Amino acid sequence: MAVRRVMPVVRSEAVQESREFYGLLGFEEVMNLGWITTLASPSAPAAQVSIMSGDETAPVTPDMSIEVDDVDAAYALMRDSGAEIVHPLQDEEWGVRRFFVRDPNGRVVNVLSHL
Repeated sequence: MAVRRVMPVVRSEAVQESREFYGLLGFEEVMNLGWITTLASPSAPAAQVSIMSGDETAPVTPDMSIEVDDVDAAYALMRDSGAEIVHPLQDEEWGVRRFFVRDPNGRVVNVLSHL
């Protein structure tokens, strides 16, 4: 299993203001689902930050996202390790397969692969 990218998820009720703030640092919008907006650097597209008002299909808002090349393998490893699975492995309508797991610090991590 390989990590493809890691991005922080900023929970915000000020999405437009946050988009403008990160835009000043050179980020541009690459995805907007209404409840989550992802911004990326045009010169380094894997450098991203997501701004989320609340997760539409999960019970909690994650603190970060980690994209891996095999989310099923990542899920099996986390489950078998005894880590707390916060949101089950599932396919989402926007083209990702994901699950949430809690890290030892209590942070919720969205682990995903694109379909």
